Amino acid sequence: MSKPRHGDRYVEGMATRRSVLGDAHVDRAEAAKTAFDTPFQELITEAAWSHVWSRPQITRRERSMITIALLAALKQDEEVAMHIRASVNTGATRDDIREALLHVAIYAGVPAANHAMKIARKTFDEIDAQAG
Repeated sequence: MSKPRHGDRYVEGMATRRSVLGDAHVDRAEAAKTAFDTPFQELITEAAWSHVWSRPQITRRERSMITIALLAALKQDEEVAMHIRASVNTGATRDDIREALLHVAIYAGVPAANHAMKIARKTFDEIDAQAG
């Protein structure tokens, strides 16, 4: 696979992505890239992580809460867990995440919020176990 040339948006997006998700997560994702999904990885790095997550209008803590709520409402379980783990880097607290999931219950339905609460509890247990 040839190495593509990346512009400023990609570089900014990759820095934000690493800051939010952590180097280990991004390194695993980068190592798993194939020729087939490289354009998708470049798209999300530039669109999500540069165009959206790098904007200064709201904090990363707030973006984290919004993202978790949206992913919970959409029942995107793996992404919910990933962004809960990332909240360690964004400043979103467990109380913040609980409040976001309470909003999910009202605006997207109790079953979606209930399921996301289970994911959150499991993810927090994993985080705590790793912290020792």
